[in-house]
Amino acid sequence: MAQSTQARGAEGDAESISPLVGVSVVLLIAAIGLFYVKWLPYYQRALTAFASHSIGPSVLTGGAQHIQQVSLQAAVDYALAYGKAIWRAMLLGLILGSVLQELMPRAWIARALGYPSWRTIAIGGALSIPGMMCTCCAAPVVISLRALRASASSAVAFWLGNTLLNPATLVFLGFVLGWRWATFRLVFGLLMVVGAAYAVDRFGKSDERVAGPELAELESFNYRPTFAGWWRGFVKLAGGLIPETVVLVMILGAVRALLFPEHGGVGFDNSLLWIVLMALAGLLFVIPTAGEVPIVQALLTAGVGVGPAAALLLTLPPVSLPSLVMVRRVFSLRVILVIALATATIGIAAGIAAEVCIAP
Repeated sequence: MAQSTQARGAEGDAESISPLVGVSVVLLIAAIGLFYVKWLPYYQRALTAFASHSIGPSVLTGGAQHIQQVSLQAAVDYALAYGKAIWRAMLLGLILGSVLQELMPRAWIARALGYPSWRTIAIGGALSIPGMMCTCCAAPVVISLRALRASASSAVAFWLGNTLLNPATLVFLGFVLGWRWATFRLVFGLLMVVGAAYAVDRFGKSDERVAGPELAELESFNYRPTFAGWWRGFVKLAGGLIPETVVLVMILGAVRALLFPEHGGVGFDNSLLWIVLMALAGLLFVIPTAGEVPIVQALLTAGVGVGPAAALLLTLPPVSLPSLVMVRRVFSLRVILVIALATATIGIAAGIAAEVCIAP
């Protein structure tokens, strides 16, 4: 029996991956995947935005004149359009999340991001910039960071930074709406990333800081990752996230005409009521990366006030109902409510400020 156990242990050691190889695989997958899914397509899209001052039709209408009314067909159509726009990025997010959780030494993430502080918030935000993921596609990575003992505040900074600090979106905004809008988005985006992360640390009871004894335990953790373990983690992550996301996207797609009512004749101006309503609609609705740019462009062209448009510009990308449900696995309800409240509050503030900062 002892010989059999030793033989299985030796076999497991032979199959396991060294920390250097594991980290190298994570970095290689991230670099190749992001280049193919994000960096190269967005470079080409930026050229289109420069030439045409547009990056395509609003995802709300899909190129039609009006938003589809509430129906099953509206749900299916939006789910298909959204899925077509994000499936590559979602696949990459699931791969990165599972490979990170399996191959990255646990103590490394705990040391870099495990203590809630301004430093770890800054690191989390900086790590998000190359990713440029939409909120749902970044969620699997956030889940894995939390599993590897990243603090809630650093994980929130990473999560929101993927959309709000996305350099491609800022470039699109500059070419499509003008650099005043891009600067406005950058300033309030930074405020939202830092503000939400700080609010989570301050009010979310998220002090899961990795103390000395626990860190020592992580450092002595038996690091024996395998590619088979990576595959099992991928299947588990995808199986847990994809079905519920599809259902929620369909629901939101079905009712999007209620969330974003037709603007003609209803006084869709810069009033505080419309700013609040659009901030809340943006908080719930789900869009692909940079989808807010053509939405805001279409609304401004139709005569909607800059206040509601600015509120949408800040609240549409960072979170959504599906992504908030996805991260419930690693954030308490209290933390999720703090994130939502911080996002809505800063979005409303942006809408109020837009009339002074942007309106001619």
